[in-house]
Amino acid sequence: MQPSSALPVWRGALYVAIAATAWGTGGAVATEMYDVGGIDPVAVTFWRFLTGLGLLLAAHSVWRARRPETVSSLRAMFAANPRRALITGFGMAVAQSAYFASVQQAGLAVGTVATLGSGPVLVAVGARLTLGERTGAAGTAAVVSGVAGLALLMGGAEGSTGPNPLLGIGYALLSAAGYAGVTLLGRFAGRDNASGAFESTLPGFTVGMLCLLPMAVWEGLVPDMDRPAWTLGLILYLGAVPTALAYILLFIGLRVVRATTASVVALVDPLTAAAIGVLVFGERLNAIALTGTALLLFAVLFLAAREGSGQPRSRKSPDPDQGRARHAPQPSTRTEE
Repeated sequence: MQPSSALPVWRGALYVAIAATAWGTGGAVATEMYDVGGIDPVAVTFWRFLTGLGLLLAAHSVWRARRPETVSSLRAMFAANPRRALITGFGMAVAQSAYFASVQQAGLAVGTVATLGSGPVLVAVGARLTLGERTGAAGTAAVVSGVAGLALLMGGAEGSTGPNPLLGIGYALLSAAGYAGVTLLGRFAGRDNASGAFESTLPGFTVGMLCLLPMAVWEGLVPDMDRPAWTLGLILYLGAVPTALAYILLFIGLRVVRATTASVVALVDPLTAAAIGVLVFGERLNAIALTGTALLLFAVLFLAAREGSGQPRSRKSPDPDQGRARHAPQPSTRTEE
């Protein structure tokens, strides 16, 4: 992997957007998995984590065989920061399972708006308190635009309210808190550790899978195999694209992209889901939903462009390259990307 100094900020934001796009496809595939496999959301999430972990372990074996002097062993990877592995894995498990519970109790529209709408707010507050990251007035306006756009996008789509909306909103806030914790920890670890993406993802999947296992067994772990090739293909896709690949790209992007910006860029997720609904399932977006789409795109593009310009910089979280430059034999002349 590239060190953080070699990764332009715009590319980090692109990686986060690609991750969010992958998450957007995961919802449609998971829904198909519920019908084909006959298992519930937590069990589907468990298989996602298990498959993603297997793919990452295979990639780690190949990588370590080729570059044993630069790639940590699995034991060293876990032992390097067990607290980070536990928090990341637990946060992943909470974010995934609580979101599914929110949709079940509050309905798709309310659950999605409450989860994804509160995420950027929690991340912005957490980034300010723990990382010293400032959004400024323009950045705050972009966050508000993104949340408002999400509300309009989901409000303009047809949907029903679940049996217990208040409980569903509670689950949504829990899911958003889990996502915020993972994002903030990934940002904190990634800016000081060039290999932090892989070292955060692999241990995190392991812990998350173990957290999900008891409830998945209780729900019913083994999927139906009436259509084995299709079922296994769905599980493989869920593990490879919206899980392993998406989280790797998220943690790489967090090495150079501020946590608040990443949380707003991640709102590409519902845009992807909406596009799939229009292109694949023949759904239509009304004027309200189109307005929300425009606001979402504005917030994502504005913050990504603003991040690339390097403004504003955190007072408490200087560029990692500046710290390294103080210990270098020659003074650094590198400029910000």
